[in-house]
Amino acid sequence: MKRTYKKLFLGILFDAIGMLSFIVPFFGEFSDVIWAPLAAWLMTKMYKSKGGKIAAALTFIEEILPGLDFIPSFTIMWLVTYILPGKDDPKRLIPIRVRS
Repeated sequence: MKRTYKKLFLGILFDAIGMLSFIVPFFGEFSDVIWAPLAAWLMTKMYKSKGGKIAAALTFIEEILPGLDFIPSFTIMWLVTYILPGKDDPKRLIPIRVRS
């Protein structure tokens, strides 16, 4: 369970790094050219599933396109992986009850 929260912390850190380009005008957009492929690579290393590869592609697009850096793609991927899995998925951290 500790490992999953480590991924959450790293994801928040990587999302914050991606949002730094908003702080420095013009230089920030140049930094996205470097950060976009690095962020996609980091996503594939953190999540080695097919979903991780899809998230890496979406992260690359989100980081390379101007104005989309506010989307916390690493944090969203963590939520999709550890909070929203199916009802009986052992990776799920928070049990969610659905009344029928």
